[in-house]
Amino acid sequence: MRMPMSNAAQTPAHKANVLAEALPYIKRFHGKTIVVKYGGNAMIEELLKRSFAHDVVLLKLVGMNPVIVHGGGPQIDEQLARMGKKGEFVQGMRVTDAETMDVVEMVLGGQVNKEVVTLINQAGGKAVGLTGQDGAFVHAKKMLLSDRNNGGGKIDIGQVGEIASIDPKVIWALEQGGFIPVVAPIGVGADGQSYNINADLVAGKLAEVLKAEKLVVLTNTPGVLDKNGKLLTGLTPKKIDALVSDGTLSGGMLPKISSALDAARNGVKSVHIIDGRVEHALLLEILTDEGVGTLIRSR
Repeated sequence: MRMPMSNAAQTPAHKANVLAEALPYIKRFHGKTIVVKYGGNAMIEELLKRSFAHDVVLLKLVGMNPVIVHGGGPQIDEQLARMGKKGEFVQGMRVTDAETMDVVEMVLGGQVNKEVVTLINQAGGKAVGLTGQDGAFVHAKKMLLSDRNNGGGKIDIGQVGEIASIDPKVIWALEQGGFIPVVAPIGVGADGQSYNINADLVAGKLAEVLKAEKLVVLTNTPGVLDKNGKLLTGLTPKKIDALVSDGTLSGGMLPKISSALDAARNGVKSVHIIDGRVEHALLLEILTDEGVGTLIRSR
């Protein structure tokens, strides 16, 4: 994994080489939409938060259209702990009763969304925060999980939703106005009820609907790893199916892989699962030859 050089180590010639290396990627992706799922350490550590915001603004300034979908699991857990409540997960999904849903809306739709918007604006961008409830652009329905221990029965995990449909008009309008959309993964049902939706799933579906060039998922790992901890890249949907079947991929990685697969199979040209603990990981993955994670191709 290549780490960014310190400013002191960057000679003028090195900086010129970096710009020259980035130019073909800037030309190739100019005018293209790039959906970024923002989570993990990149949302917690101050240096990484600032570098992420600067990366997003730079991508916008060179002509790309970044759309940010953020998570906020640690922040939700922290707020629940203050209330004496412990987060519970089933198959990588947060169990969301009515009280937890109130916390999700407060933390994701308020605290975290506003912080991400502020970071991007401070870095020189024009970010606008919204949830899937705004303009009812993320339509949700109740998610029921399959009970693997009970002959395919269903598990009700509360106000957790899956995506019924996404209306991209509000995102298009923001992009055309030069804004950077920042989306909190909360959807709305036909009855007006709010649903907590896994941010990876929202990012993946949004990338499909927007016909994005790329879906980039920031994580707290180097990428997709095999059973020996070795980084895997250049994956295809067929290879990933095999990794899920043999148990290499499990737990919290499953929603990420599921959304990545769906996106790759439905028009998104490439999906990148990258290490958000690396400073400027977004630029390294999109604008350099080497990258910092796992590339999943559509075929």
